[in-house]
Amino acid sequence: MNDLELYTKILGIKSPWHVTDVNLELQKRTVTINIEYDKKMPMVCPICLGSADTYDHQKRRWRHLDTCQFKTIIECDVPRAKCDDHGVKQLKVPWAEQNSRFTALFETLVINWLKVASIKSVSNLLGLSWDQVNGIQQRAVRRGLKRRQVKSSKHLGIDETSFQKRHEYVTVIIDQDQGIVLDVLDDRKSETLKNWFENKPKHHLRKIETVSMDMWDPYISAVEKVVPDANEKICFDRYHVAQHFAKALDKVRAQEHRSFLKNDGISPLTGTRYDWQRNSSKIDNRTRRDFIEISKACLKTARAWAIKETASRLWDYIYRASAEKAWRQLLGWISRCRLNPVKRVGRMIKKYLWGIINAILANVTNAISEAKNARIQWLKKMACGFRNRDRFRSAILFHFGGLSMMPGGVKY
Repeated sequence: MNDLELYTKILGIKSPWHVTDVNLELQKRTVTINIEYDKKMPMVCPICLGSADTYDHQKRRWRHLDTCQFKTIIECDVPRAKCDDHGVKQLKVPWAEQNSRFTALFETLVINWLKVASIKSVSNLLGLSWDQVNGIQQRAVRRGLKRRQVKSSKHLGIDETSFQKRHEYVTVIIDQDQGIVLDVLDDRKSETLKNWFENKPKHHLRKIETVSMDMWDPYISAVEKVVPDANEKICFDRYHVAQHFAKALDKVRAQEHRSFLKNDGISPLTGTRYDWQRNSSKIDNRTRRDFIEISKACLKTARAWAIKETASRLWDYIYRASAEKAWRQLLGWISRCRLNPVKRVGRMIKKYLWGIINAILANVTNAISEAKNARIQWLKKMACGFRNRDRFRSAILFHFGGLSMMPGGVKY
């Protein structure tokens, strides 16, 4: 087998294309493969496949997978067909997609590397520029979004994630059943989320059963305006409710700790900050008997901790009346506790109790959204930040969008 036959087999070249030359440059460590279109074959329009005339040829080059550590380049004078209906159009080549300077197999390699490494790392590994690797990623995301089938989602999760410092946020919308990111919106405004829902088919909106989110009024307002029976479907996430109680507890502990130090010079709360934040129902309290003794003492922090722990046990009800009764009893306790940080949380819980009850009865959480949020922050850290929202959105969809992004037209 000679070199022309070898590369014909390797590249899977078939008529009307054929390999005409293989040029090896040892000093540049490059292999250039020349391919031509068979001039004996009739020219056809790449759009309508009707008969057309040959207009001209344009020389193009593509980077292919390396051959024995040699950089491999495909070079071809690609014909352009002149069609009466569609004008002048360039023929499609079987080894690469349109508007790409890389073969489909090479893009596949880059996409697989990008799943586990940053753009900078992949560019250094493969000898490409940052912009070239970024272009491959952008094309992969566009390809995946174009292939994505429009399906209705029964359980949605809406969460915000930081884009940059100075309170710059984007909104991440997640399909809770599939665990994939459906879209990333430029901000966390009500109008932006409302427009996203309005672009969905009406029958998809009617099929939504739950929308899990934190207690952010713009999100609530947007969903109420668009989703039918929204007040029965909006669920306020257990994680965020627990987070509010934890922050209130920490404020009470910090205030009481400073008071002890100011008056007595010593505080029983020293070094106990993280002990109060642990969920007692999920750990073995026999290993922290000193903390249990402190929790029984007559301390403001102990009262705030008892309220937090009680709230954490009110998520297992299956009947609305029982759940509302238990939460209202807790709210009554909070209103009498004389702990201002906890009372502020109580007022917030009272305002949004309807959504908390929805979450309890539907047995849904925003845990998938929070897990994705943590992965997104890891992604941002790995990339050393993103300069614009479009790049951030593309990176999120690339890694967490569940997209089919590999180039078509070749067998892998």
